[in-house]
Amino acid sequence: MSNKIYKPKSISGFPEWLPEVRLVEQQWFDHIRRVFESYGYCNIETPSVEELDVLRAKGEVDKEIYVIDRLHKEEGDKEGRLALHFDQTVPFARYTAQHFNDLVFPFKRYQMQRVWRGERPQAGRFREFYQCDIDVINVDNLPISFDAEMPAVMWEILTALPGMQDEKIQIRISNRKVLLGYIESLNVSENIAAQILAIIDKIEKIGAIETSKQLNELLKNNPLHALMVDNILSLTQTNDLKSVQPENEQMKEGLHELITVMDRLKHLPEGAVVADLSIVRGLDYYTGTVYETVFLDDPNYGSICSGGRYDDLAGSYINKHLPGVGISIGFSRLFARMVDKQKLDLKAKTPAQVLVVIPSEEQQVAAAETAQILRKNGHKVELYHAAQKLGKQLGYAEKKGIPFVWFVPSEKDGMHQLKDMYNRDIPNKDFKDPSEWKANA
Repeated sequence: MSNKIYKPKSISGFPEWLPEVRLVEQQWFDHIRRVFESYGYCNIETPSVEELDVLRAKGEVDKEIYVIDRLHKEEGDKEGRLALHFDQTVPFARYTAQHFNDLVFPFKRYQMQRVWRGERPQAGRFREFYQCDIDVINVDNLPISFDAEMPAVMWEILTALPGMQDEKIQIRISNRKVLLGYIESLNVSENIAAQILAIIDKIEKIGAIETSKQLNELLKNNPLHALMVDNILSLTQTNDLKSVQPENEQMKEGLHELITVMDRLKHLPEGAVVADLSIVRGLDYYTGTVYETVFLDDPNYGSICSGGRYDDLAGSYINKHLPGVGISIGFSRLFARMVDKQKLDLKAKTPAQVLVVIPSEEQQVAAAETAQILRKNGHKVELYHAAQKLGKQLGYAEKKGIPFVWFVPSEKDGMHQLKDMYNRDIPNKDFKDPSEWKANA
């Protein structure tokens, strides 16, 4: 009897890459990590799961949470107690509260982990995906300088990622206090205020005309609704922050913070960051500065890097005031787009920089010793697996995208030779000893 074969298939919303794609993905991670650490952010990693009560402590996200449950539970198990985290900011707040006495504040951390959301899979939307976050959290007060540092870090990262050099991106910054303060001056209920924010949050997708229509419908029972809608739209579309007349202290404070952040980002190229008062961000734990990042040539793709300031996210877990600010690259969302657009160099199917060939059975030991010397010198080296025809070994290097091939000498006092597979017209380099080829060659 033949074994029953289960034909494997991809699971929608859970990306999986071939080696050549994963190799570039790792290069992205390495670049992001280098920049994060260059600004003094330290790495932490929290568990994939959190207690369900932790995740539900802030924001209405129940519909997106994957609950962990055992197929065969033991008696007394608490059903639905654990769940996969849907972002890294909430686990970070829990982590800070739990380890409060052992941390040095301001606490600057980065995380590069998978997160899970029960969304409908589509282009740029996954159920399992990587986020790369930085956050700063402090006791009682967090200087506004950190709000300016966030987009500066991300601009440095995004503009230098392999394949991203020709992409036109823009970081858009707002402060929720401005719009919240104006809505407060309208004397509408909390429910109406929340609905106004939700409509404004969609303005990039639905456009100003549809936004106006929805706001008029929402406020139609107010005799001043037409004026209110005009003022809201005018505020969200203003280009001159200093021309905005604050209606109250909250609005005044938000404008001051936003102008301060923008002034501290003047060292970036013109148009790299802009103030955009229509930016709201959906999660309600944001209280001040908020960020979104878009492709200028593809604005409908949505934000690829976002975040903001939160004044008391950790307050659900500890009786301390711990304001913070953070920003996150939607890594998988961005990376998948670049794969689809064929913007990545996918020639290499291995991290190996050089293949050491084995010309004959007699030279196997010498080839292995040479490979080890090259590795000690900092090179990534693959030793071919058998003494086969030279053409087959060179073909293997070509298929895997290995840029160099190393030949051990056939005679005792002979020369080692290095062949450049990408520039075959360049003569082979000769070395008396393999240690002569330095890691930066």
